[in-house]
Amino acid sequence: MAEGRNSHEECPVDSLLNKIAGPWTTYILYLLRQNGVLRFGEFRSHMPAISPKVLTERLRRLEADGLIFRDQRPTIPPQVFYSLTARGAELKDILDALGATALRWAQEDSVRDSGSPAIAESSDGY
Repeated sequence: MAEGRNSHEECPVDSLLNKIAGPWTTYILYLLRQNGVLRFGEFRSHMPAISPKVLTERLRRLEADGLIFRDQRPTIPPQVFYSLTARGAELKDILDALGATALRWAQEDSVRDSGSPAIAESSDGY
């Protein structure tokens, strides 16, 4: 291990997960994938429980990480549109796989918590 580095810094997945972690972040990416381009108010209508401050912070972070594009048009009042960058669109398969796993785990946890017999482990080695 390199001197002065934490072991988690050697894991390339850690850096990626840190970019998409945090409250609302994956949902913002999901909404952009589903809708293409959204304005701030459209996000708010899809996400009524999020505060404007948190939404602004999430959007700025995703923009800084190169996952979304912010297009501000010089109108009065200014119009701002958000869309996925090519890098953000690359996350589609990853997020789909995480979503499928999350749904499967939720179902397994529900079965386990209900007292039903345990689900057999997968035999595919993973």
